Amino acid sequence: MHQILVVEDDPVIRNVLRALFESERFRFVEADTAERADIEARAHKPDLLLVDLGLPDGNGLTVIQRVRAWSPVPIIVLSARTMEAQKIAALDAGADDYVTKPFSAPELLARVRAALRRNVRSSEVLEQLAIGARRIDLARRTAHGPEGAIHLTPLEYRVLECLARHAGFIVTQDQIVREVWGPSHLGDPRGLRVCVKNLRAKLEPDPHRPAHLVTEPGLGYRLRVDEPGE
Repeated sequence: MHQILVVEDDPVIRNVLRALFESERFRFVEADTAERADIEARAHKPDLLLVDLGLPDGNGLTVIQRVRAWSPVPIIVLSARTMEAQKIAALDAGADDYVTKPFSAPELLARVRAALRRNVRSSEVLEQLAIGARRIDLARRTAHGPEGAIHLTPLEYRVLECLARHAGFIVTQDQIVREVWGPSHLGDPRGLRVCVKNLRAKLEPDPHRPAHLVTEPGLGYRLRVDEPGE
């Protein structure tokens, strides 16, 4: 059974989350303040944290930063704050994903399961990608589809590699630009947009309705890869 630590000051929401996760056979630990979250995280070493940003003794960003100083555990923000700047700040602080309130229970559970799957394989390099009927080997820099070989440029492979390291999660534009183009290009996402457009044209079954290289408006991109057997 996976153990989840919920950091939330609203007891009603905590009770809803407890019922939801315990019905899915998660072990549930809770904290209602940033200080308590730090204690519970170190004591229980949970498999995942679900963190609200508005806490009575501080900001949830502090919780994320403190945990990130000693653990790579998946962290999902669950917050009523919807401004892009707040989402970006949470992701830059070390959160893996962001879900806004009010939330859909099935979507939240799906995000949690995806985070746990990613954590299981976090020590592995995701070298083989399945995007629909297309297969990309990042180690050998080869790509194939029903039509045969697909030519990807070195830049396109680097963008895919960056997204693949965080498969299933939001990667901010600045993070991709910093890793692929370098810090001198921060603030200029035009090259990234062109690259993603070209990747969609080559890899998406329907480039105009991307299902795998997904834009998260105002934030960045999320790579959705197919699980084995899908």
